[in-house]
Amino acid sequence: MKYKIIGDSCLDLTKEMRKDPVYTLIPFTLMVGDRQFVDDESFDQKEFLKIVRESPECAKSACPSPEMFKEAYCCEEPNVFVITISGPLSGSYNSAVLAKSLYEEEYGKKNIAVIDSQSASCGQVNIALKIRELCEQGLSFDEVVAETLKYRDEMKTYFVLETLDTLRKNGRLTGLQAFFATKLNIKPVMSAEKGVIIKLDQARGIQKALQRMTETAVKNGGATEGKRLVISHCNAPERAEYVKQKMCEMAPFKEAIITETAGLATVYANDGGIIVTL
Repeated sequence: MKYKIIGDSCLDLTKEMRKDPVYTLIPFTLMVGDRQFVDDESFDQKEFLKIVRESPECAKSACPSPEMFKEAYCCEEPNVFVITISGPLSGSYNSAVLAKSLYEEEYGKKNIAVIDSQSASCGQVNIALKIRELCEQGLSFDEVVAETLKYRDEMKTYFVLETLDTLRKNGRLTGLQAFFATKLNIKPVMSAEKGVIIKLDQARGIQKALQRMTETAVKNGGATEGKRLVISHCNAPERAEYVKQKMCEMAPFKEAIITETAGLATVYANDGGIIVTL
């Protein structure tokens, strides 16, 4: 099967995956005060984090336009799989769906599947790798879509962040959750339920929270032998390695991958954030 995997720029591909022409990323636009940044290969994470720390204003984001997605659909590959950040967190999914309608109005029918990851960052990576596997196994387009949706529905996402301020200020959390986490140095262990952020647990301090997250993830992960563990980090490689080591000590995985957050996930994960999917 000839195919293309398209993601918004919250699909945090590893450096090796970025070299693979099967993947195409459609960038978000990031804003800090009156400054704008395009979330593409020009994104400088360390410089961006510095600007965010020094700005009195909260970082914001704007999803890709339908026209940007539609242009990406105009590829030679007859089978296109689109993976977006969770619909409740962004308009990216709706933009990609509208782009499919616009494409078909102009060019006619094409195999385009727009998949709401119900996750973000490494969750989108996990789904992208599953799509790749299924396509290489020779399944039909419809079979790949069906198996991918089943995989997504069984996938679990967990994360621990140093601060919840950006999520709170952009309407993704209640003010109460962010207040307690900030004032008492309590770090919540968060998850996603059908793409909506929920709180599972909490611990005092980041290290204890990471430990609690690994325990929760393995406990809820079921039989992990056939699962892929994907961890993304925002400027925190040591923490990512710690989480990978701990989880692989507690349970067997078919593969364990670490990737870095690009622009959009950096906005919301903030410096030091860790996200896990399995």
